[in-house]
Amino acid sequence: MKRLDTLSIIAQDLTAVFGAEDRYQRLLEALRLAIPFDSAALLRHQKGVLTPIASMGLKPKAISTRFRLSEHPRLDIICGSSEPTLFSSDSTLPDPFDGLLEIDLESIHHIHACLGCPLLIRDQLVGVLVFDAIDPLAFSHLPKQYIQVIASLASAQMQTVELLSTLEQEAERQGLLANDLMQDIQQQRGYEILGASSQIKRLRQEIELVATSDFTILILGETGVGKELVARSIHNRSRRRDKPLLYLNCAALPTSLAESELFGHVKGAFTGAIADRIGKFELANEGTLFLDEIGELSLEIQAKLLRTIQEGEIQRVGSEKIQHVDVRLITATNRDLEKEVATGKFRADLYHRLNVYPIIVPPLRERLEDIPLLAEYFAQKAGAKLRLRQVRVSNEAVALLLRYKWPGNVRELDNVISRAVLKASAKQLVGEAVVTPDVVSGDLNMPTSIPQNSFERDSPQKQSGRSFRAEVKAFEIRLIQQALENHQGNWAAAARELGMNRSNLHNLATRLGIRRKKIAGDE
Repeated sequence: MKRLDTLSIIAQDLTAVFGAEDRYQRLLEALRLAIPFDSAALLRHQKGVLTPIASMGLKPKAISTRFRLSEHPRLDIICGSSEPTLFSSDSTLPDPFDGLLEIDLESIHHIHACLGCPLLIRDQLVGVLVFDAIDPLAFSHLPKQYIQVIASLASAQMQTVELLSTLEQEAERQGLLANDLMQDIQQQRGYEILGASSQIKRLRQEIELVATSDFTILILGETGVGKELVARSIHNRSRRRDKPLLYLNCAALPTSLAESELFGHVKGAFTGAIADRIGKFELANEGTLFLDEIGELSLEIQAKLLRTIQEGEIQRVGSEKIQHVDVRLITATNRDLEKEVATGKFRADLYHRLNVYPIIVPPLRERLEDIPLLAEYFAQKAGAKLRLRQVRVSNEAVALLLRYKWPGNVRELDNVISRAVLKASAKQLVGEAVVTPDVVSGDLNMPTSIPQNSFERDSPQKQSGRSFRAEVKAFEIRLIQQALENHQGNWAAAARELGMNRSNLHNLATRLGIRRKKIAGDE
């Protein structure tokens, strides 16, 4: 009757909702009803190594022991068989669990009865069940067919647990991925790079060139130039554009957590590791991982990153399992990595792996002609957030922006314009805002008026007799007209070249007098 009860309990547990540890432990408890063992162990098989996943009657250190088949002949025999193996009580083969039983009998040094069952799923060995007893005849009365049924049910139980664990891990991965992508959506500013300067045109060409490859990309540039935007642009033009793009700021990572954040960890790997965690490389599998401020990583983490780039392999902290990932890596830094290599702060081999195709993002002070377009774009964006009907940047304000050196680059311009729109909205008509020199001058620490002698020294265009305001307007007109000419009057194509929304281009052109009104359906 106990044998039938055992089979019934195991069968019911196959459809019950339990965690992996509970399932395995209940399996051994059910088997104890019919099998008179002093110890039992359920072990998972992987590449010639057996790892205990549940035990009864064994000392705690047994569960953390790894049993290599080459070192344990009994386990090797069990794994090589297709049916249960009962070892003779006088067998001279060492038992792997000698000295590991919990029974408090000092006189007992050797186990006298040993029964092993290979666990097979579709003829593939996934684990073993091993029973030991002090009584040499403990297992002699058990029908072989009954043991075979138990082994089949145990195999099914292990398969159920593995499937559930896989589903749980995938659910966790998807949950973490969704969380990362939600943050990404919130922070996303698009991926189109604004500007019509020769530097930006060259940058766009380089992005188009490298995007279709799977090369590792190193993006170089000062803080605030838009390195993340370049990474987004590369990803969105790549064959991985339908897969995730994940972002990690290496400068914000404590050295002690960097490895876990990149590669993940297993429960108990270190203090505070209360559960398994998936790393960014695993989350980004088949997609793109953008590592910003790569120069901030420690030399130890650099070595592990190098291995991942070379072999496509990751290993969670505390795990012996090697996993393969398919990730396109994009990195960025504002440091001079060649100098870092020379001083020993950055690995030379990693630098050469990252520097397959470097992309240099120019600072804003080297492309001042893009400032009018950028200022207009940021003003429209800030106006939308403030729910303003109309926002524009005066030509006088643009003239002031053109004279500033922009140490914080495009990010600083964005912040300056956003604050200026907010200030202007409080001073002017409800729902409208005009950014004038007085609302930007404080941020730039510059006077609102431009000294005549300074203007003449810095701006040779003044020789034409036109004011700075007129020169800025003429410059904007030339840009738009050139873009329209490049695309045979196609407004949508011209807007794309200038990095603008088509409606914003229509509005700007109307203000500049290039067109009288916005016509529905204009291309």
